[in-house]
Amino acid sequence: MAGPEEDQKFCLQEVLDTFKLCLSENKEVYLEHYVAGWRGLVKFLNSLGSVFGFISKDAVNKINILVTYMNGENGPQYVTIQSMLKYELENDLVDLTKRGSNAESGCRTLLRLHRALRWLELFLDRLRTSSEDGKTSVMCSESYNESLSQHHPWLVRKAAGMAFCVLPGRLAFFEVMNVGPPEQVVDKLGEAIPLISEVYQITEDLYAKQNLLDLP
Repeated sequence: MAGPEEDQKFCLQEVLDTFKLCLSENKEVYLEHYVAGWRGLVKFLNSLGSVFGFISKDAVNKINILVTYMNGENGPQYVTIQSMLKYELENDLVDLTKRGSNAESGCRTLLRLHRALRWLELFLDRLRTSSEDGKTSVMCSESYNESLSQHHPWLVRKAAGMAFCVLPGRLAFFEVMNVGPPEQVVDKLGEAIPLISEVYQITEDLYAKQNLLDLP
């Protein structure tokens, strides 16, 4: 049996396997595997120290809300992102104004994870394609500015900018992946990123179709 520390150790292969399970044959996104994939990504963030705490804590909070829905009395409605959207919209469970009591709907909760997933996808891709002396702080900042930053208040953006300045080098990130030497990490990232990207794009299109991308 693996000890608690082993359970906490990040492995890129696990995230790859989980995102492979995310899509059904007709491209529906299974929430169970989406959440499991995010659990792996949280391990990745936590393995780099407290730098990403402001994102990983929020992600854990969002994961827990979704798991509560999935295990609740309406659990069958929360099997896929598609079924969740349909159910919550048809039953007026999505608060479009942030004035009501449904501020923590599944739709809103997942949108927060969705935005963060884009940042991680962009960052991991930059790590994969960068040169050995590439600056991780720059890669991370650029990825953040292209994705999450537009949804964060100024104070959070400032804190993030300072946090990214102290990021370890590219090789430290590669070691954290736990899949072997750098060239193997690059190969694994090459497999994982298109899967993450496809799940992201399907979700993005779903939300866009319902005009929910700016859900408060």
